[in-house]
Formats: sequence, structure tokens, C-alpha cells
Amino acid sequence: MNSFPRAIRPSAPLMALALLAPPLLAAPATPHRAPVAAAKPVAADNGVIPLPLMPIVPATQRLCAARTPSGLGYTMLRPGAGAKPAADATVLVNYIGYLAATGAVFDQNMQTPMPVGEVIPGFSQGLQLLSRGGILRLCIPASMGYGAQASGPIPANSDLVFQVELLDFKTAAEMADMAKAHAAEAATQQEVAPQPK
Repeated sequence: MNSFPRAIRPSAPLMALALLAPPLLAAPATPHRAPVAAAKPVAADNGVIPLPLMPIVPATQRLCAARTPSGLGYTMLRPGAGAKPAADATVLVNYIGYLAATGAVFDQNMQTPMPVGEVIPGFSQGLQLLSRGGILRLCIPASMGYGAQASGPIPANSDLVFQVELLDFKTAAEMADMAKAHAAEAATQQEVAPQPK
């Protein structure tokens, strides 16, 4: 299977450059050009950048406009379309997670599959508010996150904020069908494989 998305093949950048580049002869001649200011030299900074690189999200992007009855905060940044995943679905998401108090990013990932019912309660409830293609900001109180227990870079009793984009999801029935098809394909391949003598 090709690891490049359909729209981005290895040869696509060269074709895109050719299509986007203006014709060389079409540029009008300019008799007078404004003087260009000389760029000031930049001094090298020999400081080591601490890894992993985790930015700080501004305070304005740590707030949510609405609350569910359970106390989960949310702001719909871009509505999606169609059905929403149930608690037993598996989703494919892009997300970034950061601390509500400081904005320090503690996790981020793209095209990540996860079972909706096997994540922290606030994240699970938030996923069920989204349709495919939607982006949501979730403001998760500590009681719906990790509570009084610290988890890696997340201190105990931390309110969390996530920006989540729902790329796709499969229902539990679709996942079961996929597992059956995969098992059947594996069994067929074993039957076809030559047996050692």
C-alpha cells in the first residue's frame, strides 16, 4: 500500500511547481525598482533547544464557550457533517493536549486511532459531540481527566484542554467485520502458502 495520500504523490510537488510558477515571459518590465534595504545579520544562538519541543498555548485558546450537563466544556471550532461516533466506536483523530492553567502542551499526535470508550471520560464525551471533519476544543475538568493522580507531564488535579479533529470513525460492527475479513484473509494465505517437506 502506498504510504502517500492520493493527492500527494512523490511526483506531485514537481507538477504543482510547474503549474503554479508564473510564465517567465509574462513578467512586465519595470523601469525603476525601489531600493531594497540590506538585511541585518542575525547572530547565532548556541543555546540548546530542550526536547521534546512543547509550545505554550495562549490563554485565549484555553477557554470553552459551552458546557455539557456533566461539566465538560467545549467550543465547536469547525462543525463536521454526518453521524457522530458512539462510545463503542474507534476514531481516527488529530489532537493536541495542553494544561488549562499554563497552556503547556503535554501531548500531540496526528492520524491516531483510538477506541472512544477507552480514553479519559472527558475526551470520550467530547469525541461523541463531533462529526467527521469537525474540530472541537474540549475543556476537561480534572474530575473528568486524570483526577488526583499525576500522569507523566500532567500534574495531579489538572484541568486539561484538547483541540481534536475527527478524521473518521468506524462503528463497533464495522470494526468486527474488518477483524473477520482480516482473519479470513490470513487463513486463506496460510492455506495457499507452500508447506515445508
